[in-house]
Amino acid sequence: MFRLGSTLFLAVTAVLANAQIVPEHTYNGVGRPFKVRVNRPRGAQGELTIQVLEAITAKPIETAKIGHGEVDLAKLLPDLWTLKNEHVLYAQLFAEDKPVGPALVLQPLLNPALSRLKADGKTVEFVPDEDHAYAGFRAWLDQDVVLDTTLGEMEFRMRPDAAPNTAWNFLELVKGGFYTDIIWHRIVAKRADGSPFVIQAGDPTGTGNGGPGYAFPLEDSPLPHDFGVISMARSTDPNTNGSQIFVCLSRAGTKHLDHRYASFGELVRGKEVVLKTGQVPVGKDDHPTDPPVIRRAYLVNAKPYQAN
Repeated sequence: MFRLGSTLFLAVTAVLANAQIVPEHTYNGVGRPFKVRVNRPRGAQGELTIQVLEAITAKPIETAKIGHGEVDLAKLLPDLWTLKNEHVLYAQLFAEDKPVGPALVLQPLLNPALSRLKADGKTVEFVPDEDHAYAGFRAWLDQDVVLDTTLGEMEFRMRPDAAPNTAWNFLELVKGGFYTDIIWHRIVAKRADGSPFVIQAGDPTGTGNGGPGYAFPLEDSPLPHDFGVISMARSTDPNTNGSQIFVCLSRAGTKHLDHRYASFGELVRGKEVVLKTGQVPVGKDDHPTDPPVIRRAYLVNAKPYQAN
């Protein structure tokens, strides 16, 4: 019998084995080789192509024929380094003009804007970095995150187009087993005005004060906080994002969080589990009297990338 750690390792290995495009390196410097391995989809016949797509619209920016095995995208797509796109792109494989497998997320390596509080101590502002350098792409497989809880499973589609560093951080924590046996430590079924609010988790201590041992800056996400949207919790300082997450229970109750907290994914499965979690009885400081538990979090390959 395998231990849990071995089981998670095998699951991650299986996910990568089923991917159609796998990057050799996560970080690909501008002007250098950008090698990926292309696996022909089982049963696929005819020509394979790769398309670089805009986020949200899935509009093709570049298209090229592609072979099987090791491929250098920098040679295949000669305009790759000159796109000067400041937003996340997706590289999607097509077989017989049909998208197959998860896309590659292509995040431009840019110096991020820094977040800070204005003089009122509440309003967040973002200050662009003075050295707006472009250094290449961070590339990773487009994957969803499943939270396996004692009340059922919730599956979230990542939105790196909205908050790439926040989405990346969450994926890395999931891969490392961070969200194993962690409780939903805060549940606010309704705000004072009666609108449903959030369920919150991500602290190994279960107190709401713990984290991963580091913090990173807030991203100005354009993804509206709405039911099922997953976002990063923080303290008053906007640069204290770490591992604590919350899931929104309504648009009415969470719309005031837009551009103040980094929303980075959206629910694609498990609506009834989110609602059930939000109905758990709570005591002092919105702490559940019998907290639901995230037994584990794991990754599954996303569907081929299409317009939102």
